[in-house]
Amino acid sequence: MHGMDLGSMWAQMGPIPKGVVFLLLFMSVYSIAIGVERMIVYSKAKKQSNILLRLIGKLWQEGKVEESIKVSSDKQFKNSHLAKVLVAGLNELEFQEDAKAPYAEKVESAKRAIERATIKGLVEFRRGLNGLATIGSTGPFVGLFGTVFGVITAFTGMATAGSAGIGAVAAGIAEALITTGFGILVAVIAVMFFNYLLNKVDIFTGEMANASSELIDHYIKKKTGA
Repeated sequence: MHGMDLGSMWAQMGPIPKGVVFLLLFMSVYSIAIGVERMIVYSKAKKQSNILLRLIGKLWQEGKVEESIKVSSDKQFKNSHLAKVLVAGLNELEFQEDAKAPYAEKVESAKRAIERATIKGLVEFRRGLNGLATIGSTGPFVGLFGTVFGVITAFTGMATAGSAGIGAVAAGIAEALITTGFGILVAVIAVMFFNYLLNKVDIFTGEMANASSELIDHYIKKKTGA
């Protein structure tokens, strides 16, 4: 009977199970890398957006559109999700003001510009999440693929040895099951990152919608004198 330590198991694995292990290792590294990178991006977006809201709130109340655009366009807010939608809306309002467009057209044009910026921002925020979802759903099956070949190898060895005892296949089956366990672990990591990051994206979506709505409301109040 083979030794049951990981080193011995690895040495006894066939080329296909070993290839599966390397694939799962790549999937796990990818999941962690995407998860950490997205968390850093989201953290910067949240921090910069909080600072921006404090700076721009007073300018909105005073109706200072150009100053608001300048502040929102500053490089220190380049990662802010709110800066992207506010700049789009403010720029469109200023353009429509210069073009002497009707009031209703100004508002609708600003809403469309904000909507486009929001969609673009969400696409950026969701970058890499599809990969995490794919790994989360396929990881166990990839591991199972390696296990199937490992079990086949174990039973083939038993047939060759002419022994039907459990000891003849116990080590081989244990080696094979490693890929299934590894696949489940990889899937759990990917799913945890995916759910956490997707929740953050949903929060950012709501924040962008609230900020754009507040911008339009300020403009309407300014024009109607409400």
